[in-house]
Amino acid sequence: MEELIKVQVKNDHQLVGARDLYKGLEVKRRFSAWWEQNSKGFEKGTDYEGVLVSTPYNKLHPDKLQTIQDYLLTIDMAKELCMMSKTEKGKEVRKYFIQVEKDWNSPDMIMHRALEVSNSRIKLLTAKNQSLASKNKDLQDQIDRDAEDVTFAKAIRYSNHSIKVRELAAILTQNGFQIGQNQLYQLLRLEHYISKHGTLPMGDKIKRGYFRVSHGVKNGHAWSTTLVTPEGQKHIINKALRGKFDDSYQKVIVSTFDM
Repeated sequence: MEELIKVQVKNDHQLVGARDLYKGLEVKRRFSAWWEQNSKGFEKGTDYEGVLVSTPYNKLHPDKLQTIQDYLLTIDMAKELCMMSKTEKGKEVRKYFIQVEKDWNSPDMIMHRALEVSNSRIKLLTAKNQSLASKNKDLQDQIDRDAEDVTFAKAIRYSNHSIKVRELAAILTQNGFQIGQNQLYQLLRLEHYISKHGTLPMGDKIKRGYFRVSHGVKNGHAWSTTLVTPEGQKHIINKALRGKFDDSYQKVIVSTFDM
């Protein structure tokens, strides 16, 4: 069916722009005069509602827009205005609206709208679930960070500077995680914090701020010392006291007894 006048859909209701109907009926009078006379007897909020629309200022300046008053009409009001016009064009447009209503209320269209509503609700619920999942993850991350801070706070209250690995081993031992300096180095190698053959930290762990390396020269010989930063202390102590290193720790202890 050819579209004589644009029919909009808002909140599952079909609506017609008053200015579109005015043009479709080929009214000769000014729109404001036509509307003032023909809108009498109709109820605002029930039969129509006022809206502001943007339209080109004139044909010479199509890019320049102006805001004008318009109205959205129910199909029933649009049909009545067609009858009130008492013209052949009015009869034609009214028949058009009747057919539009029939199509709108056909079983296929009713099913189509029901599916659209269902899909919209599914999308909305999916978005809400994703939002809740994201919030829950953020909350769990915060809980984990808080737990890490609490565990660390119980273990160490004074160190706000970088310390040597043997000092970290002593702190761990004082808090029930029995381990010596060499054993801690071995554990950190197994957990990929320290290079496999040596005592220097892995590059990615330095980037994360867990370690720093101090360099110097003594008696003509260059030396390097691995230091554990406050952030690294918190991270390693937390994982150790919460059992995250248990597998590697058992391997270290077994290898110590086998020596």
